[in-house]
Amino acid sequence: MANFEITFDKKLGKFVGTYEGRVVKRSQEKRFVEKAISLASGGKVDFSIQETSPALQFDINQRFGFVEKLVDMVCSGVQSSALITGEGGLGKTYTVTATLAKHKFTDISDLAEFQVGTKLNMKKCYTTVKGFSTAKGLYRTLYENNGAVIIFDDCDSILKDPTALNILKGALDSYGKRIISWNAESPIGGDDLPRSFNFTGRVIFISNLPQAKIDQAIRSRSMMIDLSMTTDQKIDRMAHIALSKDFLPALTKNAKSDALELIRELKDDVKEINLRTLIAVTKIRSANKEWKDLATYMLTA
Repeated sequence: MANFEITFDKKLGKFVGTYEGRVVKRSQEKRFVEKAISLASGGKVDFSIQETSPALQFDINQRFGFVEKLVDMVCSGVQSSALITGEGGLGKTYTVTATLAKHKFTDISDLAEFQVGTKLNMKKCYTTVKGFSTAKGLYRTLYENNGAVIIFDDCDSILKDPTALNILKGALDSYGKRIISWNAESPIGGDDLPRSFNFTGRVIFISNLPQAKIDQAIRSRSMMIDLSMTTDQKIDRMAHIALSKDFLPALTKNAKSDALELIRELKDDVKEINLRTLIAVTKIRSANKEWKDLATYMLTA
């Protein structure tokens, strides 16, 4: 019988490790929890007997496949909103935008790229909002891109602001008409925005926040995919991406394979594991004959 346990607490968004009934570590990284348990036990535990957490029962590439299917539903209008969470740097945004491109959606994030008078079918367009947004900025974004798919990518300010959350509740409702209102007094000189409008667009949230830290009203109105990963799953995901012809096409397969092998070998000591890590090590491998020492220093220092 194992005298340790590792579980995933959805409310905290962290792995929780216990040894002999005592909590020894809470962390978003499972490897740090395993290290703490190993230290507490004097290196006596066998992690191979630890059952898989229900939150991690699906293969990570399988879960990214679920993301594609969910975006398919948003594209077709079957689902009005999706919430995709998990650590950054492992392809959430790429998967969403690649799926939209597969459905021949037009990216209108930068309207300066289009000639004046260009007619756009908003139902086949998408735009991406990154960084900070006020509640009024959110209202304007929904109005000006009405009908389109709007991606809020790491725009966590709108998921924390009470006014913005109230606007999103209306935008994500499942009723036939989704009326959004802005009843604050207009500034001096007027305002080009209506006080209310019927929102017909779709919304995709991409966030590094744990799902438990996202308002329940948003979670209940959206279909959700959690892409939280163990260290091994991160490396498995990078290996899957490295096989793509679009990933560092100018560099050799051997360089990518060697870089992955070194990352896997040093995984317990690597500061941060994501696609940027793989890109950096692959470039070092490609540019230097004696590359391992430099790559090891970069990964662990």
